[in-house]
Amino acid sequence: MAAHTGDREDVMDLSKKNTAVEICRDAGKAALQYFKDRDSLIVDQKGDQDWVSEADRNVEILIRERLAAAFPDDGIVGEEQARKPGTSGFVWVIDPIDGTTNFVNGLPAWTIVLAGVSEGQTRVGVIHDPIHDETFVAVRGGGATLNGTPLRVADGVPLSSGTVAVGYSNRVAPGNVLPVVTALVTEGAMFHRNASGALSLAYVSAGRLLGYLEEHMNAWDCLAGQLLVAEAGGRVEAQDADAMIADGGRVVVGTPLVFDTLKAIADDAWPA
Repeated sequence: MAAHTGDREDVMDLSKKNTAVEICRDAGKAALQYFKDRDSLIVDQKGDQDWVSEADRNVEILIRERLAAAFPDDGIVGEEQARKPGTSGFVWVIDPIDGTTNFVNGLPAWTIVLAGVSEGQTRVGVIHDPIHDETFVAVRGGGATLNGTPLRVADGVPLSSGTVAVGYSNRVAPGNVLPVVTALVTEGAMFHRNASGALSLAYVSAGRLLGYLEEHMNAWDCLAGQLLVAEAGGRVEAQDADAMIADGGRVVVGTPLVFDTLKAIADDAWPA
């Protein structure tokens, strides 16, 4: 996925974006009610620091039902349920609640994530934070916005004056994240971890963070955020969206000034 190149904003993508935003905001209202009533929430543990709640499952059902009604020919891939095949060539990728560990523990850092993919490219991305009523939206070739205001990454800020987020999950060896943190500190950067990769990617697009690194992310966690960063003028490690849906992969994004350094740090820590 390359940085924004000024491609023509597709009318179909724009229409899908508007519907996706509406669905994510409605899903956010439902999730927020579960968050307020989380003392009665039913939660299962899938692995170390890997949780799923009835909120995740029910919010994904809500999103799926709304997508199926609006776009019956599109495919759907979600974190909690089986893939729904489609005939249009367009696939929606859902994370009903990114940051479930935060969610179940009462930390206000979680978000609703929805991406639309066709021909190996993410076309539409929405990350909605119900806690702060922030909706980050990107359309390929159409730029990125936060609550309707255009976004730009914080270019011109060196690592020694900014913060880079680092992701981690139980899919990778625990020690693999340590060289990255060490390298960032050596460069003079601050490092950040909020347990929601999607929200961190959105923060890069908004100029709050200089970059984001994670050894392995699933497509539902990263596709929307990668498009946001690219459309806000950042750089994103090139990937095929369909391959990410199938297998997930490494994620490196950053401002134009720091991207090459971040990629070198990732290459040293996580060699192919």
